[in-house]
Amino acid sequence: MSNFFQHPTAIIDQGAIIGEGSKIWHFTHIMQATIGENCNIGQNVFVANNVVLGNNCKVQNNVSLYEGLVCEDEVFFGPSCVFTNVVNPRAFLERKHQYRQTIIKQGASIGANATIICGHTLGRYCLVAAGSLVKDDVPDFAYVAGCPAKVVGYVGKYGHRLIFDEENIAIEPESNLTYKMHNGKCIMLD
Repeated sequence: MSNFFQHPTAIIDQGAIIGEGSKIWHFTHIMQATIGENCNIGQNVFVANNVVLGNNCKVQNNVSLYEGLVCEDEVFFGPSCVFTNVVNPRAFLERKHQYRQTIIKQGASIGANATIICGHTLGRYCLVAAGSLVKDDVPDFAYVAGCPAKVVGYVGKYGHRLIFDEENIAIEPESNLTYKMHNGKCIMLD
């Protein structure tokens, strides 16, 4: 008996590791990947070989996670967000040996229809706006938007925009967590 939920239409390949309490929904295909505990994998999701998802991740509908993707805990994938794993693909060339790793740190959120170019790191609790094109690393707590995505502000752990005072201190409204801008980086003090 499995310790996770698998919808009858979902396909999970032999060798996949699915953590306790996770849910795999309609028309999803999980290859030989590692899915952490209490993850929610939405409808029509594809997870390729060697992808790693930490615990408590949420993958919304119509997302494909390709080989080379490594995610820490509590990552949110908005509907139809897109990932790549080769920088210069060609149909007539096989470049599986050129996959570039993409790392998504704890608590990051990726908005609907955002595109993440491979080979970059998305920092802890960063927020990628819907429809953005990420072609560079994203700092911890950064809020990025646009095409290409640029840092337009910072958000706290609970996802609220941070407003820094003259001493470069911000307090997130919902959580009351304290943050400081130091040498161009946002640091959570609590």
